[in-house]
Amino acid sequence: MIGLRRPLLSFVFCLLSFAFLSCGYHVATNSTSNTFPASVKTIAIPAFYNSTIRYKLTAYLPAAITREFISRTHYRVVTDPKDADAVLTGSIVRFNSFPLTFDPATNKASTVQIVVTMQLTLRDRATNAVLFDRPRFDARQVYELSIDPNSYVDESTVGLERLSREVARSVVSAILENF
Repeated sequence: MIGLRRPLLSFVFCLLSFAFLSCGYHVATNSTSNTFPASVKTIAIPAFYNSTIRYKLTAYLPAAITREFISRTHYRVVTDPKDADAVLTGSIVRFNSFPLTFDPATNKASTVQIVVTMQLTLRDRATNAVLFDRPRFDARQVYELSIDPNSYVDESTVGLERLSREVARSVVSAILENF
């Protein structure tokens, strides 16, 4: 009886181990979901249209998204939409900045939040099919202001650059997760 228990226990242990190992992490797929067309190998990211007064965003955002696509994907990014398989267009719809905190001694703003609202669309250039669409994409960034007027440095440009990098990560992730 003891001689039979050991092989039986070994068999049960192996069976349970196999069951637990086969229940590991896997990527879920949905057969009804859209897939990124295999024909898309190049993506163009032209300058964004800007209806705000913050002109630097039209350069920062496409450049940051381009860097993010290059670093995270196998797609080649080109400058001319005519040379691309897909085109990511963007429009900066709104830019707001407002103080968040104030220095109690001077009653001047010490931190500022910027909020940018964009519209983004990725289209297959051959078929004009929409591959990704975000009609309202909001991004926020906080930056500090110098209280001392003698050591004042305009941090808004640094805040816009940080915002652009965060938007780039979010946009590329959203596009990749969409497929």
